[in-house]
Amino acid sequence: MTIKELHNLKGKVALIIGGARHLGFDAADVLTEAGCDLVITSRKLENARTAAGELHSRHGCEVIPLSLDVCEFDMVVKVFKMAGHWKGHLDILVNNAGGNVGTGPAHLFERSPEDMVQMIMTNLVGTLYCCREGGRIMASQGFGKIINIASIAGIVGRDRRMYERNNMKGQPVDYAAAKAGVIGMTRDLAGFLSPLGIHVNAISPGGFGPRELPPGFDRDYSDRTPLGRMGTDDKDLKGAILFLASAASDYVTGHNLVVDGGFTIWR
Repeated sequence: MTIKELHNLKGKVALIIGGARHLGFDAADVLTEAGCDLVITSRKLENARTAAGELHSRHGCEVIPLSLDVCEFDMVVKVFKMAGHWKGHLDILVNNAGGNVGTGPAHLFERSPEDMVQMIMTNLVGTLYCCREGGRIMASQGFGKIINIASIAGIVGRDRRMYERNNMKGQPVDYAAAKAGVIGMTRDLAGFLSPLGIHVNAISPGGFGPRELPPGFDRDYSDRTPLGRMGTDDKDLKGAILFLASAASDYVTGHNLVVDGGFTIWR
């Protein structure tokens, strides 16, 4: 196959969970540019509609915006039924819902049990719900690609001093627990689903910014990264997404692709 053929997604349908902004939108953008029609979700329907309009304007693709809270199992079932029925197949699923959940303290000794549980629900259990329903559709087809967005937080511990000296709340331990769970779940799901024709992989991004981050944190993080910078939105995740969604990765499953500028290789 030619390079263009390997990455051509014309006629494919992708569902992007949490695709309205940042890395989720980047995933939606690259997949629609490669030819996919798209179902895109956000907790707020208006955000999904805005993203859908932008993607249609850029690439002329068909995009359905839907509201979804991945912690609500009945909503997950409904969204996947709609996505599967839309064109009769669902080829690609990107699970990007999650992030740092909770408005209270991040420090383990001060963090509320409610925030801990919500973090695990949103980042891990919600992803499992989506893998269950997406995997069910793909198993009936005999093919599909599932991409779970994990994090380097699931691989290495963090130096909290970097957050403290920049007056940032920091990263809760329960976030690392959830993302490590996503990585483990991805590997076991690959063992379960790959014999049914479904590829299951994860991507663990490092820090992306600077967004709303303090300039000092950007400098500190970049200094700890071999490539000397944070990840860049609208650029640095797109290649990984396209690779794992396309025929270019047809012999790859159960893999966690780390996209972190080398952050996790340095002590």
